[in-house]
Amino acid sequence: MVSLDVDFVREQFPVFSDEESAQWAHLENAGGSYVPQHVISLLNDFFVKTKVQPYWDFDPSITAGNAMDRAIGLLPATFNAAKDAVHFGPSTSQNTYVLAQALRPGWKTDDEIIVTNQDHEANIGAWRRLEMTGIKIREWEVDHATGLLDISDLDELLNERTKLLAVTHASNLAATINPIRDLADRIHELGGVIVVDGVSYAPHAAIDVKELDCDVYLYSTYKTYGPHAGLMYTSPRVLEKVSNQGHFFNAYNPTARLTPAGPDHATIAACAGIIDYYDAVFDHHFSGTGAVSIRERICQVFELFGEHEQKLMTPLVDYVSSRSDFRLIGSPSSSHSDRAPTIAFHSHALPSRDIYSDLIEAGISCGHGNFYARRLVEAVGLDPEDGVVRLSLVHYNTAEEVARTLNVLDEIKP
Repeated sequence: MVSLDVDFVREQFPVFSDEESAQWAHLENAGGSYVPQHVISLLNDFFVKTKVQPYWDFDPSITAGNAMDRAIGLLPATFNAAKDAVHFGPSTSQNTYVLAQALRPGWKTDDEIIVTNQDHEANIGAWRRLEMTGIKIREWEVDHATGLLDISDLDELLNERTKLLAVTHASNLAATINPIRDLADRIHELGGVIVVDGVSYAPHAAIDVKELDCDVYLYSTYKTYGPHAGLMYTSPRVLEKVSNQGHFFNAYNPTARLTPAGPDHATIAACAGIIDYYDAVFDHHFSGTGAVSIRERICQVFELFGEHEQKLMTPLVDYVSSRSDFRLIGSPSSSHSDRAPTIAFHSHALPSRDIYSDLIEAGISCGHGNFYARRLVEAVGLDPEDGVVRLSLVHYNTAEEVARTLNVLDEIKP
């Protein structure tokens, strides 16, 4: 049984060798992960050697184009998707906004979109704005005690006018994994489409858009150990519905139709470093395996990540759940198949700001507030400014960092 070699993993991230940064236990990964040397090297090389317009016939331009093409060819494997189905954009928020504008012309006044109040605003706001154009917005509400969604509540909202369901794969606060395939089956029966925000899920498990049967899947590479970019998968059924949002001469280019502006060349090229990092982890743990596809390597690496993350989050979830003065948002399960390793909670007796301050004082990176999930924080009855304390883990975190965190929490008494 292979276990994740955390020492090897941390050696791939220069931040852990930095005297100042290494003092922190970084438990705010849901806001942005650290970056391995593989990504840093590609970004540095692009700026130093090839910061020119790509795809011309002079050498630096050829190299720049090849670097971009490499990333464009590799990253679709993270979705288990074809190359022409994946779009590079500046962020998930902007990708969603462009998608909403692209789909709107195909709908009639009083057609309906379902959004949740569990999602990050990136997967809510762009759809809600369409209400000004005559689209009816219906909200699938969370349970006010847990912050979780109940499918039976969705069934009451679905009807023949439902055109789209926007839902998170795993909330950036509740963290519990939603049953995307079941939701996709329901919306497809009505001829609608499902848009899945995977930003808080993608750092922790291999995505399979074929298995999920989703129409759109989005995630942010700066949460998955890369530079700041947004990736969006679109199924053929969606791509044939969208109006062109790019330059008119790109209307028949599937990966330009949803990209209004020119791409960030260096960022795209550096995204290949994410795959290079996964490859390094695979080679270290499974040497001598023989020829294995990129997709299979990604899946095996994420199995290692998931097993390690479950070990890390279990004591945190159990501890928060055991405190009568704390409330955990989402499921109390610490199974990696049930939730992402993001633990959001609040105290019934103390402001989240105070708990956050104690953790920061102890050298533990974290945050408090609503984390752009303001509607969820309000739905569970909290002040959206003070909100929750969020501790978010990824595979490079250690048991020692979790122990430090538990020691701080144990000193906090109402």
